[in-house]
Amino acid sequence: MKNILILAGPTASGKSALAIDLAREFSGTIINADSMQIYADLRVLSARPGEEDEALAPHKLYGALDGAEVCSAARWRELAVTAIEETLAEGRLPIVCGGTGLYLRALTEGLSNMPEIPDEIRDAVRDRLAEIGPEALHGELAAVDPVMAGRLNPTDPQRIARAMEVFKATGRSLADWQADAPLAAPPEDWQFTTLALIPPRDVLYERCNKRFGIMLEQGAIEEVAALKARNLDRSLPVMRALGVPELIAYLDGEITLEEAETKACTATRRYAKRQNTWIRNQIVSKKAIESQYLKSLFPEIFSFIRKSGLTG
Repeated sequence: MKNILILAGPTASGKSALAIDLAREFSGTIINADSMQIYADLRVLSARPGEEDEALAPHKLYGALDGAEVCSAARWRELAVTAIEETLAEGRLPIVCGGTGLYLRALTEGLSNMPEIPDEIRDAVRDRLAEIGPEALHGELAAVDPVMAGRLNPTDPQRIARAMEVFKATGRSLADWQADAPLAAPPEDWQFTTLALIPPRDVLYERCNKRFGIMLEQGAIEEVAALKARNLDRSLPVMRALGVPELIAYLDGEITLEEAETKACTATRRYAKRQNTWIRNQIVSKKAIESQYLKSLFPEIFSFIRKSGLTG
């Protein structure tokens, strides 16, 4: 069997630091599974590993795409499979590191057998979204697909539009398509072992608050100013990354920097909470650490890796 380590955890849990330590100890290559760290535009705000970190161990799929692109779970899976195959061919341990649940599920379980959406339907839904906004479109979705609407946040425009597109194109709920037998299942000789970091909520929230302040010191405002200057479509994932809308509002003079920081920290805490819940309830982990990553956990984690047979 070909072993792949999945390192899952919410934002600010310390998983990137753990991934580096594991890669150095076990000859691993770190493969990104974070939906924002894949974009070249957001090194600071996405907490992407810095150049010094990348020099400590091989990294793949970090800053790999331009912010003008949309990286779906299917697109990421294709990139990740290639990265994993390259890593295995090099005789190294693939360490898939991130907290984007859809990416991890696409890799470990496969993708749904879902048809292509005609351009005219996609355009019509996107125009409707721009006209009435996500909450009103969520209401329209609830009228035709209450199951999928019940799973979605009314302020999540991308997923609401996607669910509506699928229903209009196929007459079936996105939930039904997702329940079908998966396509592009992982190779039969791949064996996934999942290690999850699940810090207590109060610890996670404190780390989220502190980290955004550090990001501001490291140039987050300048990073967002450069992104804003590109005049990209505001519906693109990179334009909705944590901290981006808030700092754009600050740069536009709509709110103060203090208000932007408060709003961004609140959004980050909520996101981390959702990630924690998803990982706890949806990820089948071989080992869960109820803590953020600390150097004192070295012996416990390293022993787990060795006993799991990941190192051959």
